[in-house]
Amino acid sequence: MKLSELAAALGCELRGAGDIEISGVGGIETAGSSELTFFSNPKYAHKLKRTRAGAVLVPRAMEGLASAQLISSNPYLDFARALAMFYQPPRPRPGIHPMASVAASARIGENASIGAFAVVGENVVIGKNAVLHPHVVIYEGARIGDDFYAHAHAVIREFCRIGDRVTLQNGVIIGGDGFGFARRADGSHFKFVQSGITVIEDDVEIQTLTSVDRANFGETRVRRGAKIDSLVQVGHACEVGEDNIICAQTGLAGSTILEKNVLLAGQVGVSGHLTIHQNAVVYAQSGIGGDVEAGAVMSGSPAFAARDWLRAVTAFPKLPDVLRTMRQLEHRLAELEKHKNGQHQQ
Repeated sequence: MKLSELAAALGCELRGAGDIEISGVGGIETAGSSELTFFSNPKYAHKLKRTRAGAVLVPRAMEGLASAQLISSNPYLDFARALAMFYQPPRPRPGIHPMASVAASARIGENASIGAFAVVGENVVIGKNAVLHPHVVIYEGARIGDDFYAHAHAVIREFCRIGDRVTLQNGVIIGGDGFGFARRADGSHFKFVQSGITVIEDDVEIQTLTSVDRANFGETRVRRGAKIDSLVQVGHACEVGEDNIICAQTGLAGSTILEKNVLLAGQVGVSGHLTIHQNAVVYAQSGIGGDVEAGAVMSGSPAFAARDWLRAVTAFPKLPDVLRTMRQLEHRLAELEKHKNGQHQQ
């Protein structure tokens, strides 16, 4: 693809030779003369000056840059769009593999691809253009929309509901039992039947080995556009809001509510029965034990305002020196007091 054609497709202003042939994309350090890269973070400016890329997506025109430039209001987004033009993962051909098991009562939409050893249970409904890779299992009564894409070993449990354009990566479990037990008088545990369902709305993507539990009653819900990373635990009766980003190894205890546009960085732990309000950001390895205000930026465990946390964590390594100084001052004060008392006695 010529660079001028790529610029037009992305809606970017072109600075430089438009007849360069672009064959793919690459990182700012590795891209070659026929590849496109991007620049958006000022801390990588020194790498930009050394890039060998044929063209660079930049937020504004840059002086002294040998590469051609595509001026973009969002270089990272346009780089992702460009990558999608050059690479699409292989898509299985439509049809049901003879080694798949599809219940006679299941209703499968047109243009579906169902791989070997996939299982579709009784009374399942799946929309058009679905892809079920090998070993995907859909339990009885599940309802799934159009353009569903499930990688190998994804599981959707009984009666759960999935919207349109949902992608489940390998090993995702939708609607596994929530963790609920009632303690008997003798200390043993009685299982709390998880009679509710899990609902995944449109345009959600869930990464590998993540579990979204079913509710004990009612529902667990992941709202439109949310993106959930690998190794995340969403407990029973939680609500994940629209366009949330939840990064790897995060855990939500039961009945947590995340409002719209919440971002949880990696390894965040959230105790149950609380609300993180819209546009809040929680830094990595934080522990959330209470409600979080809209737009708040939190860090630490237990978490508090990130600005205060940064000051606290900067001070923390200095505490031994502060303690040593305090002890020295206490010793000097004690000596002064002792000296003063001796003068009084004379």
